[in-house]
Amino acid sequence: MIAEKQGFSLNGYVVLVVMLVVVGLISQLAMISHASAVVGLTVVILTILVLASFAGFFMVQPNQGKVLSLFGSYVGTEKRHGLRWTIPFFLRKSVSLRVRNFESAKIKVNDNQGNPIEIAAIVVWSVTDTAEAVYEVDDYESYVTIQSEAALRNLASIYPYDPRDDAEAEIALRSHPSEIAENLRKEIQERLGKAGITVLEARISHLAYAQEIASAMLQRQQASAIIAARNRIVEGAVGMVDMALKRLSEKEIVELDEERKATMVSNLLVVLCAEKSTQPVVNTGSIY
Repeated sequence: MIAEKQGFSLNGYVVLVVMLVVVGLISQLAMISHASAVVGLTVVILTILVLASFAGFFMVQPNQGKVLSLFGSYVGTEKRHGLRWTIPFFLRKSVSLRVRNFESAKIKVNDNQGNPIEIAAIVVWSVTDTAEAVYEVDDYESYVTIQSEAALRNLASIYPYDPRDDAEAEIALRSHPSEIAENLRKEIQERLGKAGITVLEARISHLAYAQEIASAMLQRQQASAIIAARNRIVEGAVGMVDMALKRLSEKEIVELDEERKATMVSNLLVVLCAEKSTQPVVNTGSIY
């Protein structure tokens, strides 16, 4: 594995000043080159070197790296921004170090309960090792896209869409967004680490049941919500009935036998658990 290292380069402005001085020297020598063949040859050599040296200038933008190579061999990376100069024979490849993000396509996959779901994610990443990004993979941008979607598929198959009724603490895609996001980031980082890429954040941007089961799952969620609400209502009603019987007994307001207690409990439960308001019936007696 190729590790990133500092490449050779000099401050471009300093080299430019030196080259201007050399150009001035060449001009002076050119004036007397007719007097000596050696001087004339020196002028020609210096001119060729100066012209060739201009090919060594390059610009490095902020949050950018230049990968330097010589005849197919990696020689280093220059990240110091500004005008730089290096050996003209070095090939230079630009690699952006800026933070980037992309949103994956909506993919269909089965969760760990076999339910087909649609899921998509947003991944925030940046290149931190330019040598690995350039030399370890063919195209690091395409590598990020493909491996992120593969990690998303794998994660979706590990967890259920919703926690099971008998396991409320179970981690699920919909109920535990923070845990799922962190696990997704780790999963993607493991895949992209060999390409010199650091994943800063990964989170689910779209999550839904597939269309073929969406209506059935909606009815299931509604039924679960109704059952949960009914359980809460019944628990509250039983507590209120128990409190009412204890208060009547403690204050000795009325003495109730077991039959009348059962009737009272039945009437109170009907009143407290009914969906609609009850309509009392008042017995006014018989006219006969």
